Order: sequence, then C-alpha cells, then structure tokens
Amino acid sequence: MNLEQMEYIVEVSNTGSFTKAAQNTHVTLSAISQSISLLEAELGITLFNRSRGQGALPTIEGKQIIKKAQEVLSKVYELKEEARGYCNTLSGELKIATIPGPMHLLVDVVSSFKTDYPHVNIEIFEKGPNEILQDLEHSRIDIGLIVLNDEVINRKEYVTFEKLWEGKMVVGVHPNSPLAHEKKIKPEQLVGQTLVLYDDKDLWEDTNTLISQYGKANILFTTNNTKAIQNAVKRGLAITVGLEYSFTDIADIVPIELDHSDVSPVYYGWVLHKGKHPSQASKRFIQRLQSEF
Repeated sequence: MNLEQMEYIVEVSNTGSFTKAAQNTHVTLSAISQSISLLEAELGITLFNRSRGQGALPTIEGKQIIKKAQEVLSKVYELKEEARGYCNTLSGELKIATIPGPMHLLVDVVSSFKTDYPHVNIEIFEKGPNEILQDLEHSRIDIGLIVLNDEVINRKEYVTFEKLWEGKMVVGVHPNSPLAHEKKIKPEQLVGQTLVLYDDKDLWEDTNTLISQYGKANILFTTNNTKAIQNAVKRGLAITVGLEYSFTDIADIVPIELDHSDVSPVYYGWVLHKGKHPSQASKRFIQRLQSEF
C-alpha cells in the first residue's frame, strides 16, 4: 500500500466512478483500475462493487479502509503544511545577544538558519553576561548566549538556562611566556603577573579572589574589547583569564588550563525569560543550536 493508492480509493469513493477519479487525478483509467486491483489483492478484500449502471460503490470493508486512508492522507497533508510553514512563512525579528568568545561558533549556525528561514531578520549583539541578563529581563533581546555557573543559574530565577556544553577556565599567555610550557597553571603562579581581563564583574571578582589568597592581583586594564585583550597578550604585555573557546584558532596565544579546586564548573548555553512565551523564530533557532552543538 502506498499514498498514491490511498488517493485513488478516496477519489473513487468521492466521485463514485473510476473514470471521473482517473480524470481528477490525471492518470489513465487503466492505471487507476490496475492500481486499486493490486491494492485489493494485497489486502485480500474487495474495496468496491463495480457495475456499469451504479458506478463504483465501496463495500462494507471498503468503507472502513477508505475512512482510514482519508485519515492518513489528512495527516500527511498536515505534516506537509507544517513543514512548508517552517521553511517558507516563518518571519519576524530575532534579537540574539552573545558573550564575545563564542561568536565564531555562532556564525555557522546563524548562516544555516538564515538559509532555511530567509524571512527572519536576525540581529546579533556582543555583550557581557550581566548586560545580556538585564536585556533579557527587560525584553530587549529574545535569546541570550552566555556562560554561567550553578550558583548564578540558581540565583537568576527569572531565566531558563539550557546548557550546551561545559567549559574550562584557562589562562591565555604569549608563546614566549615562562608559563607557556606549563600543563596547568595554579592561581599562585598568577601572582606578580600582569593581567588584562574582560570587563565582567563576576570574572574580575572570581579571578581576584583566587589570586588574593596568595598575593595581590596586578590588573593592567579591563575592557569589553576582545581585540584589545588579544593584542596585549600577543605583544607579551600581559596574560589573560577566560574560557577555552575564547582562544580557539587564535595565533600567538597559548591557552593553559587553570588548575584550582575552588573553580566551579561553568556552562555555555542559551537563556530565555522564564515568564515570556518564546516566538516561533526563537524556538526554531534554539532547536538549530541544540542540533549543531
């Protein structure tokens, strides 16, 4: 049994005629007759009583089979319509804010999403995690892409956070730095080192807390300009602390894992406002994120 045969028996039932059904489905009379005969042989029952005077009338068994066929065709139609809706009619605006590090990972996802949903206008903002959470709270963005630890996740009751992967804190150093050959770096090794940090309150406080147990942190500057941080490290002026993906494929920066038991796991993922219903565009983008990552 196939969908074509289902269409034929439903059309014959509706018209009461093999000839009219053939005309409506744009096939020959012999083709539709042969297809239904093969279906009857497969099922082992007669679907229609054929007579020249009365045309084609469904048998008792045939009526039940045709009813089921109509239900199947209806579901197939719904499935096609839903798929067509996703691909062709999904529209609107999608505002996404992301922390700077994983921007390069986001490009491919946005590109494939835009190919499938060309009528969705996408805006991407690069911001710090606290600013992203504030924008989400005040409905200035639809989706945030952010790094959080369990403590912050539990504290931010108004957001839904879904983890995409767990990240590691690393120290980014110049290849000629004495630290470049270390397999892991302990917080006490950061004492006396000149640091540049991304301008994020939680990152600054966590880094300062780790180092202050052993000495004073020497912060050259903080900034939300990732290029400035990278340039300072590349020129050997300072080292930095961040998540491992922030240093993917960046020449002249060696990422080394930060080794400390007090460093809680951090997770990269998406955040939505818990009390607000996400748009279809937001739902589809999140599904794409989950499938890609």
